[in-house]
Amino acid sequence: MTTLLVIAKEPRPGRVKTRLTPPFTPQQAAALAEAALADTLAAVAAAPAARRLLVLDGSPGPWLPPGFDVVPQCAGGLDERLAAALAGCDGPALLIGMDTPQVTPRLLDVDFTDGDAWFGPAEDGGFWALGLASPDPRLVRGVPMSTPTTGAVQRRRLVAAGLRVRDMPRLRDVDTADDAAAVAARAPHGRFAAQLARLTRSRAR
Repeated sequence: MTTLLVIAKEPRPGRVKTRLTPPFTPQQAAALAEAALADTLAAVAAAPAARRLLVLDGSPGPWLPPGFDVVPQCAGGLDERLAAALAGCDGPALLIGMDTPQVTPRLLDVDFTDGDAWFGPAEDGGFWALGLASPDPRLVRGVPMSTPTTGAVQRRRLVAAGLRVRDMPRLRDVDTADDAAAVAARAPHGRFAAQLARLTRSRAR
């Protein structure tokens, strides 16, 4: 079975989802980040896995469900942190972030029988998921992160390594207020959508 990894930041005001401020306050942005993380972890908890890892920048809180091992993120850029997380896996692994609370257990139930890698592109040009049958940190290290071409560069890296790549659905990351509204509309029954609705009502008063 696959190891499922979530790479995340502790949802503390001023440290997460800063592009949501404004219109939201840093405290509200952190609340949205916590809801997104909680939805993501719930999906991972419900998906079949050999092991579930939270690769965390910060400290765990009450939002962490049982069944996860928590490991700290290493120092360095995002490519180094992703590479280090994958390097700690002995077998097939699927790594996701905390920015796609619309993710479902079904999406995370990947099979490497007919492929060597799974790739989940994001609408902003990045990627929300990366799965490898044989995790190799060299496949990620050096890929320029947080650019409009990050996903394309990463996928080309996989293909150039001779891997059979299977594509996952394109999802939208939550970075801006418009992203938040669009993602909540696609997953209206999650914690993220409920938190956004509460904050939107409080702002309208």
